[in-house]
Amino acid sequence: MASDFEVAGGGRLTGRLRVPGDKSISHRSIMLGALAEGTTQVSGFLEGADALSTRNVFRALGVRIDGPDQGRVSVHGVGLQGLRPPAGPLDCGNAGTAMRLLMGLLCGQRFESLLVGDESLSRRPMRRVSEPLARMGARIETTAGGTPPVRILPSGGLRGIEFDMTVASAQVKSAVLLAGLYAEGITAVTEPAPTRDHTERMLAGFGVAVHREGPRVWLHGGQTLRAATLDVPADISSAAFFLVGASIAEGSDLTLAHVGMNPTRTGVVDILRLMGADIEVLDPRTVGGEPVADLRVRSAALRGITVPPELVPLAIDEFPVLFVAAACAQGRTVVTGAHELRVKESDRIAAMADALAAVGMPVQPTEDGMVIEGRGGETSPFAGGVVESLGDHRIAMAMAIAALRSARPVRIRDTANVATSFPGFTRLAAEAGLGIAERSAA
Repeated sequence: MASDFEVAGGGRLTGRLRVPGDKSISHRSIMLGALAEGTTQVSGFLEGADALSTRNVFRALGVRIDGPDQGRVSVHGVGLQGLRPPAGPLDCGNAGTAMRLLMGLLCGQRFESLLVGDESLSRRPMRRVSEPLARMGARIETTAGGTPPVRILPSGGLRGIEFDMTVASAQVKSAVLLAGLYAEGITAVTEPAPTRDHTERMLAGFGVAVHREGPRVWLHGGQTLRAATLDVPADISSAAFFLVGASIAEGSDLTLAHVGMNPTRTGVVDILRLMGADIEVLDPRTVGGEPVADLRVRSAALRGITVPPELVPLAIDEFPVLFVAAACAQGRTVVTGAHELRVKESDRIAAMADALAAVGMPVQPTEDGMVIEGRGGETSPFAGGVVESLGDHRIAMAMAIAALRSARPVRIRDTANVATSFPGFTRLAAEAGLGIAERSAA
């Protein structure tokens, strides 16, 4: 059902909360658990629409999956060769991660698959994945524009390749490595810049020998995956909204519990600290091979920066809310090298430029980023108004956080997709102090 957010202007964020489990790790826990020998037990699983789409796809491929029940999931693995032909199309919903990783995983099967998605996913580029897989011997068909639906045909066998990525993308890297499990010989990927390494870490947790030397990561095909026990950390991409909110709203003091602190994902913390944010890392620890910690964030006077290029791929999903932080900072913020934002659930550069303009904050979008002249000296940099989220969950949540520094309420249209990545966002945000309500779209 169509819904909007109505968010009161002003406020502060206080208390302690735990955001839902990491979406990237939740997707991979189902995928690798399905390919493993034995039963994988998962706790902290994200019960959002995207991760549930992955669960449903693997059920359709003949894998028994119990749950989620309060974040607990049991995946009864069928082994590397145990997936069964699906009875119909495999619906990935809005989950781009699921579709791209499935392309790698399914191209080594002996049966045909058809991957479909919702309207948003059906506009997203898949050729960046299908092209390196084709070099491995995969047979993959997309539309003429390189978008879904994606048809995967049985191949005569995959062979390992040396793949030098031109664009830093964890999804492309992961798809190639997953295909490499089914390939003859060594499959290696060299990254132009570091990207999230959840796939490599989790493969190792399932007993696969994964090697890394500098920017190059590789594995041998044909290895056996063994069931594992996984505790999914809280998603730092979801925590990012509250990190920014507590930073920009005067009087805020908020602790976020059990947040995943994988060094390939902490760009948002590094960028906010460069801007002057007061973020304290408490009780750092390792859970299931992934580093986690509690994060205490207090309001601070942010300053504009030129975002270091090496941090951009480490915070690519967090830029919508980082643009909000920049608008509330003193001075100019410049982001470059973020062209990947153009091909997310929406064109997030254009969408955020339009959203900020709608609340009275003009910014300068560029081909690969944004230039923002911050209004940190003003109590309310935003005037309030009506924002079009374009059905993009991160645009919707970023602009809800912007209301903390708005003179008047902010109404955000088309917010139903927030459930894909952050179920319970309105409830948690309201508990922390955001004046947010969900309304049926007029």
